[in-house]
Amino acid sequence: MDKKLLEKMCQAYGPSGFECGISAVIEESIKDYVDEISRDVLGNLICRKKADGPKMMLAGHMDQIGFLISHIDDEGFLRFATIGGFNPQLIQNQRVRFENGTIGVIRGERVDEPKDFNMTKLYIDIGVADKAAAEKKVKIGDTCIYANDTFINDDIIMTPALDDRIGCYIMVEAAKKLKNPVYDTYFVFTVQEEIGLKGGRTSGYTVDPDIALSFDVTGSADTPNCLKAPMKMGKGAAIKIKDSSHICAPEVVNYLEKVAVDNNIPHQFEILTAGGTDSGAIQMTKGGVKVGVISVPSRYIHSDNEMCSVSDVENCIDLTVKVLETKM
Repeated sequence: MDKKLLEKMCQAYGPSGFECGISAVIEESIKDYVDEISRDVLGNLICRKKADGPKMMLAGHMDQIGFLISHIDDEGFLRFATIGGFNPQLIQNQRVRFENGTIGVIRGERVDEPKDFNMTKLYIDIGVADKAAAEKKVKIGDTCIYANDTFINDDIIMTPALDDRIGCYIMVEAAKKLKNPVYDTYFVFTVQEEIGLKGGRTSGYTVDPDIALSFDVTGSADTPNCLKAPMKMGKGAAIKIKDSSHICAPEVVNYLEKVAVDNNIPHQFEILTAGGTDSGAIQMTKGGVKVGVISVPSRYIHSDNEMCSVSDVENCIDLTVKVLETKM
């Protein structure tokens, strides 16, 4: 595993709608392994590796969840809107980082009843005395993201923005290892997935693929008293059957399974009852696209300590390479 690259990708700045920082990191890492690179109007990074054969689109979203400043009060405390999904009970005391390097901490107002606590009670404290001091560091419309380190050892990855920098990392590493592609392959790093699969929709229309695969995290059903589901950390690449945004094409699911079995790649199946991926949007492009998803089972999604298994990531890379070298 290229730990330095993965750490760089996870620490790059890129909330939905503001993906320039992470886009530059990905372009630099993949440019020597593809034939063409372009960006569309929304900012999707489209990297083509030419080959004879059907058109295959791989999609992983670059954007991460974050916050956008909506008000600065007279005491210098910042109110914010969310970019993507958050649980207000989990984000108190979390440190945040603005693109200019300003650091703050999320806190909540005192409430008499826990049921009264919601996102409107939260604010960001950047440690200033008043509004004038705050406005020297932050302005209305500025964004920030979770500020935490990336930790990687031989067994696990723990980091903010695993969703979905790990999918982007898998695609970059697959591009590096790919030797004999049987598809005209488009590695597409999408924008604004966290706010409605927007990048997947526009890039799918641009590429107009014959087959498309998305790469994303999925919930890992292996923590105490969690929902019952088949996905477990450390049990291999997860082949999605369905989520709340779409049902994967059965022939693509069978194809992914056969490639995994034929190449002795550990794998499992995914059925996700909440949440979706870019494939949900790509599937409806033009006259329709056959889609599938390769997922990484992860714990604590949309927190500042998302976690997954190193071996699962490596198995996802291996499966991706073999898929691109094995025609359906």
